[in-house]
Amino acid sequence: MNLFLQNIVESFNQNNLPADWLGIDFYKFSNEKSLFDYQQKALENVLKALFLYYEQYKENKSEFYKHYQNNGLNEDLSYNIKKESKTLKYLLEYDKDYPINDDKISFEYFINRMSFWMATGSGKTLVIVKLIELLGLLISKGEIPKNDILFLTHRDDLLDQFKNHIEEFNNFNFNTKINLKNLKDYENVKGENTLPFT
Repeated sequence: MNLFLQNIVESFNQNNLPADWLGIDFYKFSNEKSLFDYQQKALENVLKALFLYYEQYKENKSEFYKHYQNNGLNEDLSYNIKKESKTLKYLLEYDKDYPINDDKISFEYFINRMSFWMATGSGKTLVIVKLIELLGLLISKGEIPKNDILFLTHRDDLLDQFKNHIEEFNNFNFNTKINLKNLKDYENVKGENTLPFT
């Protein structure tokens, strides 16, 4: 498996980031918890990927796709609409965002995505909470657009774990608080214009 984005960001020197993108603490989580090196590395990679996409390529998916191609992406990762998929009906609803050409949606329209591939028990939830902190900081500085953050999970115990980690993080941090809202309250929250971070 080729990890193109990981290879791209790991070859990008973090010291080349502008001052507004530096100074983020990826180590400390709470009084009791700190992130391991591999967790910090994941967040550093996210920071560099966000910089490349939003700052260097100004959200231009075509140009970012060329960056992938210039760094070894030779295979066609386009989405073939002729293959049966539960996802297709949703993509077709957003045909301007995911245009079809020769029965395919080019990988370039999915290029602004990344993921963590981490083992069970490796601390993904801690990384996600710190990622939310990172996104909030970059949003507050105007470096990335202000968008909603949606956390989904298929098990209630994982949702409870997430809430507990948010509470632990908030009790430790004086400058940043993450405000959780239930999806059922989304319309009311949006109407109130409540900030996700304080």
